[in-house]
Amino acid sequence: MKRYSDLEYLRLSKLQKFLYRLGSFLCSIPVAVWHGIKKLGLAIWGFIKGIGLSVAEVVTTFKYGSKPTRLSYFIMGAGCFAHGQILRGILFLLFEAVFVFYMITTGSYWLSMLPSLGILGPTEEKKLIPELGMSVKTTVYHDNSFKIMLYGVLTIFFIIAFIYTWWVNIRQSKTAEKILASGKKLKSGKDDLRSLVDDSFHKTLLALPMTGIIVFTVMPIVFMMLVAFTNYDGSHNGYSNNLFHWVGLDNFNTMLSWTSNTGAGTQSYAATFGEVLTWTLIWAFFATFTNYFLGMMVAMAINKKGIRFKKGWRTILVMTIAIPQFISLLYVSKMFAKNGLINNFLIDMKWIETALPFFEKASWARVTVILINIWIGIPYLMLTATGILMNIPQDLYESAKIDGASGWQQYSKITLPYMLFVTGPYLLTQFTGNMNNFNVIFLLTGGAPNNPAASNSAGTVGYTDLLITWLFKITTGAESQYYLASVVGIMVFVVVALITLVAYSLLPSIKNEEDFQ
Repeated sequence: MKRYSDLEYLRLSKLQKFLYRLGSFLCSIPVAVWHGIKKLGLAIWGFIKGIGLSVAEVVTTFKYGSKPTRLSYFIMGAGCFAHGQILRGILFLLFEAVFVFYMITTGSYWLSMLPSLGILGPTEEKKLIPELGMSVKTTVYHDNSFKIMLYGVLTIFFIIAFIYTWWVNIRQSKTAEKILASGKKLKSGKDDLRSLVDDSFHKTLLALPMTGIIVFTVMPIVFMMLVAFTNYDGSHNGYSNNLFHWVGLDNFNTMLSWTSNTGAGTQSYAATFGEVLTWTLIWAFFATFTNYFLGMMVAMAINKKGIRFKKGWRTILVMTIAIPQFISLLYVSKMFAKNGLINNFLIDMKWIETALPFFEKASWARVTVILINIWIGIPYLMLTATGILMNIPQDLYESAKIDGASGWQQYSKITLPYMLFVTGPYLLTQFTGNMNNFNVIFLLTGGAPNNPAASNSAGTVGYTDLLITWLFKITTGAESQYYLASVVGIMVFVVVALITLVAYSLLPSIKNEEDFQ
């Protein structure tokens, strides 16, 4: 793409400047993606290299280390005991004892069953009941695929935590030897406890949140990803019915296949996913930027000098936030129904003869939900923009007025750049949030109107369904396809990660965090 000098750029017309900026933006996307992939590759390589160096250090330390350090390889805390750090030694030894006990009692069972996810499912067996003097058939449950996968994942995380603690135990002993060799004094148990509330207090504060993130965020994500490689559904739930098993990449082949295996006249899974993804991206774009710019305009109008009852106007707008969406959206959906208040009013006024298909036709329904979402989203942005607009130096506007700048020029050269710089990350999170905006779609339309061609491929799919509402339909009902929902979830993650990667590479507030021009 041709690069213009500053003088050449000033000579361009407004249309040429717009096309030039648009072309520059489009050309920067592949570059941003490449740099993101490059950074990710370097991070992965750095992680692999770090593991290799750690393994080499383990071997070297065992070869040249002292006897207490070598003994720490087998009895955790031995080096700490030998160097007088009793409290650390007790903690290391206790952790090892808990780990060994867990692996012997239950951990080894979950790991051994993880490759098969169970061998024997529920069976009908006769059980003698002495009170009745007869045998009665009862269902006896054996292996449980769900529990095997869940506890198998927990065991793997526990093993990783043990390996890391084992390596810390060795390095503690090695570090203690170096400190003693230099003639310095080691920290006592009291010093360790004191540091937890002093120089290492940040670690103490972060310990509980980090544990919660790993247990309640990372582990469920790993579990969800593993479900994509199984046949886990309503009929093979592994809990009270049949066991489920690993199926490899079959689910991904099904989702990415363009050949329909659900009957004539129906779409393939890939076509359905592509259609829902396209609408989800369109919805997220309009839901984000209409609210952003209109909310900014409302905030500017209320903040303008000479406007009376500013607090009253803000209060009226905030009322849409105060009322729960469960109530307001359901009420609005009834208003726009075929026999609702809006259609009845228009017919009574003789403005239309037949009811408008707000939720009956695909194009009407999509435009309607976008417009209704504006009513919901403007107050949030209005409040955010109000605080930011108040922080823009008024000297900039006064200088612009002296130079003869129009209202549009003041907005495009001062207000908008400042807003975009400050709210760049917010826009990105809003876009991602709108991709997963379950409430608006589900409470307004429930995904309607239905798409007959796509409804048989994976649940009932509607023209206004987002990926999140489609996932809800896939995972509910008698034929819940959890494995398919997991595949869709992974693919959504890839799409969102790619968009986030590109956006973060292009946002000026990320590239120049401490500057504003």
